[in-house]
Amino acid sequence: QVRLVESGGGLVQAGGSLRLSCAPSGSIRSIGVMGWYRQAPGKQRELVATITSGGSTEYADSMKGRFTISRDNARNTVYLQMDGLRPEDTAVYYCNAAIIPLYRPENDYWGQGTQVTVSS
Repeated sequence: QVRLVESGGGLVQAGGSLRLSCAPSGSIRSIGVMGWYRQAPGKQRELVATITSGGSTEYADSMKGRFTISRDNARNTVYLQMDGLRPEDTAVYYCNAAIIPLYRPENDYWGQGTQVTVSS
């Protein structure tokens, strides 16, 4: 069974940095678009950034210039480098990926979420 496993969340002061990582466990054939989303308390889940297998990226406007998404296709891992963190960045961050597992059709997968808390 394929799962997305995230790591790297935590508590940081405003202006600090964190780096999130996400990789699938299980047997997979290929991965398409990977991305990060976040959900703050009382708010809807929102897009942070996405990246294609070819390296094309998209960012939510509020994250441009502060967050950087990247991926290592050899390791099937996506990263989110977050710099200049603000208290309003506090949220649970979720990894998302379009995965074709071995012997199964393509499906959309979500990680369990990792908490990022930015103190003022």
